[in-house]
Amino acid sequence: MNRYYYDFHIHSCLSPCADDDNTPNNIAGMASLCGLNILALTDHNSTKNCPAFFEACRRHGIVPIAGMELTTAEDIHVVCLFEELNDAMAFDGMIGEHRMLIKNRTEVFGNQLILDGQDNIICEEEYFLSNATDISIEDVPKYVSEYGGICYPAHIDRQANGIISVLGAFPETPYFKCVEINRPEKIKEYTQKYGLSEKQIIISSDAHYLTDIGDKENYFDIDDEPYSAANVRKKLFEILR
Repeated sequence: MNRYYYDFHIHSCLSPCADDDNTPNNIAGMASLCGLNILALTDHNSTKNCPAFFEACRRHGIVPIAGMELTTAEDIHVVCLFEELNDAMAFDGMIGEHRMLIKNRTEVFGNQLILDGQDNIICEEEYFLSNATDISIEDVPKYVSEYGGICYPAHIDRQANGIISVLGAFPETPYFKCVEINRPEKIKEYTQKYGLSEKQIIISSDAHYLTDIGDKENYFDIDDEPYSAANVRKKLFEILR
């Protein structure tokens, strides 16, 4: 068993609300400096920077996870993680059919940059990414599982786009094994108040700036023999499922 420090909620320069300096290589480099071992890229309603992110993580010795922060029809944020990059990209294509296509206004919302593995700009996402899709919270687990992924509500301890703030309680259905809490000091309060004692608590940064990525603190102990990034992801997903 080896200890893997993680952050499963990071935005790149593809997310309009994230800093343009949050390139795949800068994220991987900062995470390496912070002592992190596993990292998930979770841009709003898109995985299009994940191929570049995988390339950058390989150079820094970090195990990459392709992900997305999906916005449901109810305006709830859900972290979606995929064991395989190809599955994440296929999921992205499906989500494109459920997005409400509104032209991005860069002067208001910010840039949406798609990069290659060397941080060169390939193109820009034309349509605003942070608005709601037409997929309900009830249907998210079904869609994600069809692509081999796992999902859980993001930052349930926040007012903006948190499942509890939107619905007023943590719902019994759909079932989520994991939940994300942004502030560790809120774990005890939310666990007791909303009956989350059997949930796996994930603590992630929701980093929109490089300085939001914190030093190593949260971890999973993983049996990683024989070692490969793919095997680490496989064992991690067995834990999260």
